[in-house]
Amino acid sequence: MKDFLKFTCATVAGVIISGVVLFIFGVLTLFSILSVSDTATVVEKNSLMMLNLNGTLVEHKQEDPLDLLSQLMGDERQSYGIDDILSSIRKAKDNENIKGIYLQAGALATSYASLQEIRNALLDFKESGKFIIAYADNYTQGLYYLSSVADRLLLNPKGMIEWKGLGASSLFYKGLLEKVGVEMQIFKVGTYKSAVEPYIATEMSAANREQMDAFLHSVWGQIISGVSVSRNLPADSLNVYADRMLMFHPAEESVRCGLADTLVYRDDVRGYLKQWMGMDKDDDLCVLSLDDMIRVRSNDTKAKNGNVIAVYYASGEIVDAGSSVDSYNKIVGTTVVKDLRKLKEDDQVKAVVLRVNSPGGSAFASEQIWHAVKALREEKPVIVSMGDYAASGGYYLSCAADTIVAEPMTLTGSIGIFGMVPNMKGLADKVGLSYDVAKTNKFADLGNVMRPLNDEEKALMQMMVNQGYDTFLSRCAEGRHTTKEAIAKVAEGRVWTGEMAKELGLVDELGGIDKALKIAEAKAGVDNYTLVAYPEQMGMWESLLEVSPANYIESKLLKDRLGDYYQSFDLLRNLREKAMIQARMPFELTIK
Repeated sequence: MKDFLKFTCATVAGVIISGVVLFIFGVLTLFSILSVSDTATVVEKNSLMMLNLNGTLVEHKQEDPLDLLSQLMGDERQSYGIDDILSSIRKAKDNENIKGIYLQAGALATSYASLQEIRNALLDFKESGKFIIAYADNYTQGLYYLSSVADRLLLNPKGMIEWKGLGASSLFYKGLLEKVGVEMQIFKVGTYKSAVEPYIATEMSAANREQMDAFLHSVWGQIISGVSVSRNLPADSLNVYADRMLMFHPAEESVRCGLADTLVYRDDVRGYLKQWMGMDKDDDLCVLSLDDMIRVRSNDTKAKNGNVIAVYYASGEIVDAGSSVDSYNKIVGTTVVKDLRKLKEDDQVKAVVLRVNSPGGSAFASEQIWHAVKALREEKPVIVSMGDYAASGGYYLSCAADTIVAEPMTLTGSIGIFGMVPNMKGLADKVGLSYDVAKTNKFADLGNVMRPLNDEEKALMQMMVNQGYDTFLSRCAEGRHTTKEAIAKVAEGRVWTGEMAKELGLVDELGGIDKALKIAEAKAGVDNYTLVAYPEQMGMWESLLEVSPANYIESKLLKDRLGDYYQSFDLLRNLREKAMIQARMPFELTIK
């Protein structure tokens, strides 16, 4: 028995000591990685920037210790900040030692507006006379659109190019909810406000299909136009190729049709690049990754004279307060209001570019942020730069700005309000639960999900939604310097692309964040300034303390497993945390 106890104690002690040693080793490894990441990159002559797109695109990348752990374990997928990509392309254009860009297209989770912004930056890069070479084993349609700017587009001999047109799909829950005994009581304003349809219908309404057809054709028209110019192919031919589904044909057919230039295996791409650059096959090719480029010092000559133009990133669903799950990827109303107040009070900040990438969310939080933007605008210029989405609540908080800039493929508008209250009486009956109440006043238990709303309560809910919609129209009319009647004609919850919104007066300029910065510089009247991104980037240890590892890992695994359906699952999982009154576009909109 004594030997057993000794062995057990020794084993436990060994496990503890090993754990401590591994922890210390891990900390030292992290510190070594972080110390290396602070070292400036030295760019050698005849260097090549490599943009390896395989992972997820975000607006402004935060330090993520779990992403770092995934990379150390061999996961090739990464998270990229679009701001890092755009600044790296600019630095590559200005650095005389960098001769070109090599695009390696994988699978990038993003939307077309972001791809359009990167694509425009690459077109600007080519104006320097430098080259772009693109390669993929298999091109997704989005990354083919991006890669089509290349001087030479390479494809694996056994690969394919996805080129098939666009489709948008929605998931409908009505049948499932009926089976489990849950009724969603809906209150809305706006013929096109389709966010509620998944809960009350089994297919798109005629109005929803109309708006989807309109913005899909607008986006597809932009894609066709861009590829047509870059590949010197007629638009009609590109539509014919889409209907032929060339991805099922041999790769040689894509070359014959002009979608690709050369078939080459991945192992032979380095040799191809050397040959293109006029190098001998035994010469070393200096390739700079995105991480390397981030650490390249910029040639920007703007003086650090105390003038600041701030770029504030507001990305994700709009919520009233931080939730227990995934709150790091949301626009938290209380936090944004506090941050904007600090920017207003900072005398060094001469203008603010508000980068909005959001489908909307809580109507209450949207109103609070709108008020903060308006107060900020009274002190200094505020320019909105719209990303993939700036719809409903995303447009709500944008409309107070001096100028609104959007990509032609941005999805915006969706000016409308809806309310949603679940009734779980049917589910309670199925499982044998009953409900009773004692109260002092007739509305004391309003909102209890164990019973349906009565007619008087429904009337109150609809009244509140109507008031919210009227306020939304007023905010838009004030911001766009027009009347509520004029806004109402383009509202009704309808989603527009940036291209369409510009014609309707909902957007002032088409372009990306670079154009927004130029407008901010002009309105602020400053020639020299420092560009500062907000919220401030958290360090590695702050990230560890900020996010619950268990919730983070759970969300990350679910995103990997559920893919496009993660938003639907997240909605159902966190239904109780959602604000009762919402200003947002459809909860999930998958465009492929």
